[in-house]
Amino acid sequence: MVNGNKVVVVLPAFNAGKTLEMTYREIPSDIVDDVVLVDDHSNDRTADLAAALGIRHVIRHDENRGYGANQKTCYAKALELDADIVIMLHPDYQYTPKLIPVMASLIASGLYSVVLASRILGKGALSGGMPRYKYVANRILTLVQNVLVGQKLSEYHTGYRAFSRSVLTSINLNDNSDDFVFDNQMLSQIIMKGFEIAEVSCPTKYFPEASSINFMRSSLYGLGVLATSVQHLMHKMRVIKNKRY
Repeated sequence: MVNGNKVVVVLPAFNAGKTLEMTYREIPSDIVDDVVLVDDHSNDRTADLAAALGIRHVIRHDENRGYGANQKTCYAKALELDADIVIMLHPDYQYTPKLIPVMASLIASGLYSVVLASRILGKGALSGGMPRYKYVANRILTLVQNVLVGQKLSEYHTGYRAFSRSVLTSINLNDNSDDFVFDNQMLSQIIMKGFEIAEVSCPTKYFPEASSINFMRSSLYGLGVLATSVQHLMHKMRVIKNKRY
């Protein structure tokens, strides 16, 4: 716990067998009360490995439902476990779990409701191996998103996020996509609700075993991000209402 707040880490997993143990071993057990892993019908033994590592809450989808659907299951289980702070971390070891105490503390202090671990703050993205085309796309998308939704975030695309319970119970996650654009739709809902968002600089590691989507999926994701931002603006201006909000 942190300041009396129960901390639950959720791991949305797909074919994470080669990196799960490295990720799990770095999760600080002195402040994390529970860990939840949701296996989105992996082709490897991710779920079995999670159980062998001692992860108490392992859920396996009976079919591949998508990254967004995986997170929906993660958050539902965390709330069921009475989490006060929920930290979503990709189990591909691209992000270090060593930032969990900092992220949890920022929420437990009452200063922020959401904390994003940013690969863009500082100079860690490219030095950590982020492909240059992804870095450029990230910067362009983030600039456009900031203009459309009225924020000043360094990036919207990190797979390492912390939320207070009040955030997760205030937004309708089930109205969001089951695919990768879920992340941006969720942030759009959070911004629309007026929750305060903090960012912390996060080193990143790109290597063959780390999860990554191909160029075509990345392009479709980018279009989805732009559509989400336009929908956010239209709803905020009361031009076209969107049930997501």
